[in-house]
Amino acid sequence: MRLTVAQALIRFLSVQYVERDGEQHRFFEGCFGIFGHGNVAGLGEALLNSGDQFPYYLVRNEQAMVHTAVGFSRMANRLRAFACTTSVGPGATNMVTGAAVATTNRIPVLLLPGDVFATRRANPVLQELEDPSSLDVSVNDCLRPVSRYFDRIWRPEQLPLALLHAMRVLTDPAETGAVTIALPEDVQTEAHDFPDDLFVRRVWPIRRPRAEAGLVEGLAELVRASARPLIVAGGGVIYSEATDALRSLVAATGIPVAETQAGKGSLRFDDLASLGAIGATGTVAANDIAKDADLVIGVGTRWSDFTTASFSVFQNPDVKIVNINVAPFDTTKLTGAAIVADAREAISALEGALIGWHVGTDYAFDYQKRASDWNDVVETAYHLGHQPLPAQSEVIGAVEASTSDRDVVVTAAGSMPGDLHKLWRTRDPKGYHVEYAFSCMGYEIAAGIGVKMAAPDREVYVLVGDGSYLMLNTELVTAVQEGIKIIVVLVINHGFQSIGALSESVGVQRFGTQYRRRNQTGQLEGDYLPTDLAANAQSLGVAVLRAATISELDEALKTARSNDVTTVIEIETDPSVAGPDSRSWWDVPVAQVTQQPSTREALERYEAERHVQRDFLRPTTLPASQ
Repeated sequence: MRLTVAQALIRFLSVQYVERDGEQHRFFEGCFGIFGHGNVAGLGEALLNSGDQFPYYLVRNEQAMVHTAVGFSRMANRLRAFACTTSVGPGATNMVTGAAVATTNRIPVLLLPGDVFATRRANPVLQELEDPSSLDVSVNDCLRPVSRYFDRIWRPEQLPLALLHAMRVLTDPAETGAVTIALPEDVQTEAHDFPDDLFVRRVWPIRRPRAEAGLVEGLAELVRASARPLIVAGGGVIYSEATDALRSLVAATGIPVAETQAGKGSLRFDDLASLGAIGATGTVAANDIAKDADLVIGVGTRWSDFTTASFSVFQNPDVKIVNINVAPFDTTKLTGAAIVADAREAISALEGALIGWHVGTDYAFDYQKRASDWNDVVETAYHLGHQPLPAQSEVIGAVEASTSDRDVVVTAAGSMPGDLHKLWRTRDPKGYHVEYAFSCMGYEIAAGIGVKMAAPDREVYVLVGDGSYLMLNTELVTAVQEGIKIIVVLVINHGFQSIGALSESVGVQRFGTQYRRRNQTGQLEGDYLPTDLAANAQSLGVAVLRAATISELDEALKTARSNDVTTVIEIETDPSVAGPDSRSWWDVPVAQVTQQPSTREALERYEAERHVQRDFLRPTTLPASQ
């Protein structure tokens, strides 16, 4: 079939399907893009003629469109995805951050940046960054380290094999992330006789590798020998749709569950076995149980710095750690015993191997009491009645109270993810959507749109601070364009207050973290800047409401919920009121030489606290593998 490279690419993508548990559906929902000289004649023409077969969505920012694609695919449990296209140059490099978000979070997205001329007949082409050491380097090479697969199509004949490898990675739960296929702008428009078989419907099975029976039995032996076992549920539990299996396991055995950011929602907050969040942004209930746990089973977690509280959350010197993960890379962490398997398959197999076993009554009473006590802490944080400005925890409480079980809360970066992780009471596996693997400011609004596209029947609440809003708010225009409704709660606290608090803890006195005028001494310590972000949002075409108190916020949330358009609610909070303490540690080194007394004091605290950090070098061995 004689087609241009761009036409062949779009035709191939439109017939790619995935199958899991007997259900088949198209993998790609369409393409987000911004056109420039490097992709308008090739991919632009191909998308124009694809019509409804491969819908195109105009966006406002290249980084943001990758965030939208990530939000969509994560909400779809990685079973659906978007492509994203840009021109070569700044459009392509703008996608680097979005690609890092996708790859760090293990979320599939296909990037299709234009590239320099393969023939070099126009050299240097507009926006080409010349590398004197080699003419085969372009700015797209910046995408290599943040992509799980990268290829550049110098000749049409190279396209079929590159596409097959791209799909291999995108649909592999262990390998998935950003995939980049760089397309020189002359090659995009070049005609070629492609084999008809390339455009036959192709179904990619989403594999569920089963756990080896001997390893499961070995883990069961460790469980039966333990007195204080703990499961740490990560994002893999959600993506593999293993929440029912997990609920069945803990109901049968009484093993409590703590959740990572990506794994929050693995159990309902009111499940008797639920301890809530773990780690540096965790609950006291989960962290206290983790401290004394003698067996930790990590399921689908990448064991991030925050989850382990910088290797300090597990303090039992004899603790054994077992990692269940579809990705071998993640099973090697904390030198735990490795079970490479799908989360649902492994959890179900473990339940079968533990028939008749249950944790001790005293242990169950202990962790349930701690969970109940933490719920009291949450209630207090939600109803502080702080004056004259409310605390951020009160805003979160008001939003939670306005939601139904299936609604989704979205945020990323700053203090909001930490407060949500420990406070938000999740009632649905897909009700909590926080990007904290890359902790990317600006993710919130764009991702909220993607979440809504994946789940149009759910209300989507985006919680964003003024710092993150100012970094990337323009996709509100895309929401207006596409008739997509999200509810954005814009929290005004005049700067990067999360880092401000961290700055104080390391003795740097909130330097450079607040939105203030420069004073007469040359420091940014004057009056707060007179920004009006609600007016900014209104200028972008969305509905806007302002709230000065929690009662006004309650009413605004009711109005926003009844609206059929995107609504931004602005409320100012007092950044000096921190959320409840997690009683955990985070390794942030302090300057060892300083003239600041506050920094010297912070260094003394840091050196005194580091004793909680462990190396986790002692291996765990499953009995059956000896």
